[in-house]
Amino acid sequence: MKTTPIAFIGGGNMARSLIGGLIADDCDPNNMWVADPSAAQREALHNHFGVHVSATNIESAAKAKVVVLAVKPQVMREVARQLAGTVQAAKPLVISIAAGVREPDLRHWLGGDIALVRTMPNTPALVGCGATALFANPLVSDTQRQLAESIMRAVGLTVWLPDEDLLDAVTALSGSGPAYFFLIMEALEQAGIRLGLTTEIARLLTLQTAFGAAKMALESTESPAALRARVTSPGGTTERAIAILREGGLETLFANALEAARRRSQELGDLLGEKS
Repeated sequence: MKTTPIAFIGGGNMARSLIGGLIADDCDPNNMWVADPSAAQREALHNHFGVHVSATNIESAAKAKVVVLAVKPQVMREVARQLAGTVQAAKPLVISIAAGVREPDLRHWLGGDIALVRTMPNTPALVGCGATALFANPLVSDTQRQLAESIMRAVGLTVWLPDEDLLDAVTALSGSGPAYFFLIMEALEQAGIRLGLTTEIARLLTLQTAFGAAKMALESTESPAALRARVTSPGGTTERAIAILREGGLETLFANALEAARRRSQELGDLLGEKS
């Protein structure tokens, strides 16, 4: 991976995060090309990372063994069709980080059979703590799978999925998941303020508690249920609070929320693939 030429089509936040993560993993910025229509964005990327930049997608893609499609889903059809000739001639590995754009549609827009990995990262990738699910089509070799995983692992954890349809579930769980946790943090902070804490103290305690709980769960071999039980003393304050949350239907609310998010992901995939 460290010597593989990589082109990023789109130089937004996720591409910037991947570039930074790859360089931190000792990848040579001289082997990276970024295409973006914004002159200011190109200048910032070149000045900060030392990567090659271009206003032309085709020019960047032609240099690469890996093409990372990092544009908004709404413009993916146009961008992919523009790149079809270059991709068909060079046959690079194509990695898509666009939510909702399905592999058959993207492969069709790119002109036919191509090694393609579709990914679903989430926004904590911006701080190197992302969770990314990947799906590879049958044309992706073992070497290319390892390459795609290494690229996405530069910004966090990676998991492979056997079925592309599961990406809708991933979108509902980890793709949208940061917002769920922000909502919980918001609710905890506001509840603390109502109990008399200052905003600053309530926020600091909320954020550190969330961070500590996640770190404990990541470093433990036990399930979240077991960890919760361990810190819930019979007859204590935690037991009383959890009883209220369960009486309010917390588990059902989350189940319904994720199902609604999954359905919306499926709907958006249908819309993005229309008239392909």
